[in-house]
Amino acid sequence: MPNNYFQFKQFIIHQDQCAMKVCTDACLLGAWFAEKIPNYSELLDIGSGTGLLMLMLAQKSKARISGIEIDLQAYKQLKENTGQSKWANRFKVYPGDVRAFSFNEKFDFIISNPPFFENDLVSTVNEKNIAKHSKELSLKELIEAIDANLDSSGSFGILLPYHRSAYFEELAKSYRFHLKEKLLVKQTVTHSYFRSILHFSKNQVGAADEFTLAIQESEGKYSSEFIELMKDYYLKL
Repeated sequence: MPNNYFQFKQFIIHQDQCAMKVCTDACLLGAWFAEKIPNYSELLDIGSGTGLLMLMLAQKSKARISGIEIDLQAYKQLKENTGQSKWANRFKVYPGDVRAFSFNEKFDFIISNPPFFENDLVSTVNEKNIAKHSKELSLKELIEAIDANLDSSGSFGILLPYHRSAYFEELAKSYRFHLKEKLLVKQTVTHSYFRSILHFSKNQVGAADEFTLAIQESEGKYSSEFIELMKDYYLKL
């Protein structure tokens, strides 16, 4: 059974009320973008869950960060985790559906770890279906929400299964987003890629930069690249 909390170096995530617990690929998403957004002032996390991404981004920036979560139990935990952190005065959290929500501002950067397993096997637990599968929010609806709430000079980041990346890149292109960077993630150096972290902008860019990362070396130890990304967050690194 997963722990009811996850202790990081500068914050703690309580997760007993959330269907989706802290996981390695979500931590990678937060850490990778935390190095890229220090000059952004208004950030939004769509589908905030425990507040993990908000807290990771707050640790490395001075930004004001908003989060929205549709599941009310998860929202209560989001409010608890962000409210008890040292950066509480920079957070705003909202219960609701981003498709129908009206924010007071446009955002410089939007991040999302969305429900992305469309048409894959689903769980018998409805809250987990909402969190993990595109039952309530499809990728098309997500990019429409991003398009509606992103400043014209802003950018956004997303975590996806590797096999859905090409589809999403084409979808984003149809909304006139340009791929800036992609990080392809594999569990070990001998495994195939299983996650993609994508960075898009409205601004025209050249060919997208592509990076790769293995979480572990073949002998089971964390890779040096993973340690470099996570050393400011994980207690034991």
